[in-house]
Amino acid sequence: MNHYSVKAYGAESAETDLLPLQIDRRTVTNTDVKIDILYCGVCHSDLHFAKNDWGMTQYPVVPGHEIVGRVVEVGSKVSKHKVDDIVAVGCLVDSCRTCQNCKNDLEQYCPEWVGTYGGYDKHLETNTHGGYSETIVVDEAFVLSVPENLDLAGIAPVLCAGITTWSPLRHWNVGKDSKVAVVGLGGLGHMAIKLANALGAHVTLFSRSKGKIDDAKKLGAHDVVISTDEAAMEQVMGKFDVIIDTVPYVHDLNPYVNTLNTNGTLVVVGYLGPLDPMLVTVPMIMGRKSVAGSLIGGIAETQELLDFCGEHNITSDIEVIKIQDINSAYERMLKSDVKYRFVIDMSSLKS
Repeated sequence: MNHYSVKAYGAESAETDLLPLQIDRRTVTNTDVKIDILYCGVCHSDLHFAKNDWGMTQYPVVPGHEIVGRVVEVGSKVSKHKVDDIVAVGCLVDSCRTCQNCKNDLEQYCPEWVGTYGGYDKHLETNTHGGYSETIVVDEAFVLSVPENLDLAGIAPVLCAGITTWSPLRHWNVGKDSKVAVVGLGGLGHMAIKLANALGAHVTLFSRSKGKIDDAKKLGAHDVVISTDEAAMEQVMGKFDVIIDTVPYVHDLNPYVNTLNTNGTLVVVGYLGPLDPMLVTVPMIMGRKSVAGSLIGGIAETQELLDFCGEHNITSDIEVIKIQDINSAYERMLKSDVKYRFVIDMSSLKS
């Protein structure tokens, strides 16, 4: 297939920093949209993939799945988007489109879903490359519309951090008078607070640090519970309908399960891996409480989120960086030294 070369930043091995690369993009097919990338959010998954922390990375890898850009070319059969539209691309760029999950707008659970990076580009017969690049070509079915009133840099992390928390809030029917708790205040956690608040829920942050109290309340939390304070945890026993756990490393879920009410659910969205210590099932059985997991959302649900953000003027709290600063941003991200998400101004790639 015909292709062209673009500038990008990526890793050539797990041991190397991200450096300038040249990558191939396919020329536009009948159903494709070519996007000039304006902003790309920086996700923990980008770092994990660049460093092969999950043991599945094929190099070179160009991360980035929180993409906002301008349409510069469309295929002859494209009907949803036109040149000069501001659009977005999240974590998915393709799926089988025929399985039950795809038919139910759950492309994120399709066994053959294609990630924006680290997937398989059936056109070029190579790895997909993400948004740390000048342009990207994506099938129109996986391109999203961006509300005109939103800050373009601030909307980028909504494509991952936002939808990762929105999907469980919607699936577990959070709304007016729901009692929602969020574990951890970072990229995911700050979006969970904003979105749950906008849905009408009473929102509580669980944090180990008293230093997070003021920030949490500015973001929309009504209460903050210090999770290391046994008396404070005792006071919220049996309180919450839904808990969104955003912590990205192994930690003890049992204290939080105890704060669920009957039929309540704790949803893990931040950590992939074995639990330690293991779950104690007694409170789950005695109170019909659940521990569940959730990935991102499908395309329809992600568009729903973007529209909701437009209606409520919700964006992420961000720090804009140049692509040349990506390696130091990764180091800072490991230290949680950002409030609350880095976003790359991709015009810096052209300089």
